[in-house]
Amino acid sequence: MSAVDVVALGEPLYELNRQPDGNWLTGFGGDTLNVAIAACRLGSTAAYVTRLGDDIFAEELRALMTREAIGTAAVIADAGAPTGLYFVTHGATGHVFTYRRAGSAASRMVPADLDPAVIASARFLHASGISQAIGETAAETVAAAIAMARKAGVRVSFDTNFRPRLWEAGKARPVIEAAAAQADILKTSAEDAAALFGLSDPAAIGRHLLGLGAKAVVITLGAAGVALVTRDGLQQVPGCRVQAVDATGAGDAFTGALLSELARGRDLAAATRFANAAAALSTLGYGAIAPLPRRAAVDAAMARMD
Repeated sequence: MSAVDVVALGEPLYELNRQPDGNWLTGFGGDTLNVAIAACRLGSTAAYVTRLGDDIFAEELRALMTREAIGTAAVIADAGAPTGLYFVTHGATGHVFTYRRAGSAASRMVPADLDPAVIASARFLHASGISQAIGETAAETVAAAIAMARKAGVRVSFDTNFRPRLWEAGKARPVIEAAAAQADILKTSAEDAAALFGLSDPAAIGRHLLGLGAKAVVITLGAAGVALVTRDGLQQVPGCRVQAVDATGAGDAFTGALLSELARGRDLAAATRFANAAAALSTLGYGAIAPLPRRAAVDAAMARMD
């Protein structure tokens, strides 16, 4: 199988995003799909691993993946379950997600669905806490994919992406920490770290996750930017000021850009700065995928910051 930069595993979703005029804008999302598309828009290659239902939403998601040049050989059709949906609403405190994904096709993924050749073809395997939270067998599939990746010498990228509506912190923490311990690149957020580990200081968050076994920890801090923590210490990357309208996919834009730059051979600090700019640009439009930037836009933003 041809090599790709990123193989992502998780649940693609059909999106309905509430607009200021009250109408709903249709689109697509799902954190790991967003990561794969973000990477491809920046010049990388990617493939996706999931199950989809046999419905119109699955058809549109497959068409999206084809348009975005995402490999779909490992996307399995499951006629016995629906494709997941989610709604995005906006208020004074930011965006709110409402899901209709219980019993979805992706939640029924099992380790036997995995093709070791697909996993071994990647420079990075990417999964997340959401990939684990959608179902017990889905969590087992993430663990099996990580084991395959490590055996094949594929680097593991993991995003804690904790969603309390999917599972409570006490159940999530040991599952997420087990994956975090295997990660070459571990991305988390200040909100996730507070909810899962009871930690707020970036240095303490980094020490905890490095202590589990993660090789490098990237902590997104909202408008304050990003903290990068490795065995060599902590680096702070300032936030990028933009007139944000919707931060739905910002974290995923960050991760996709980070992996794309690392796959191109950039060092972690430079890749983090690039990803920080890409994430900021992704907040300038509505939806998780539509605003994901192209390389020329990120390069221009970097030049302006410099």
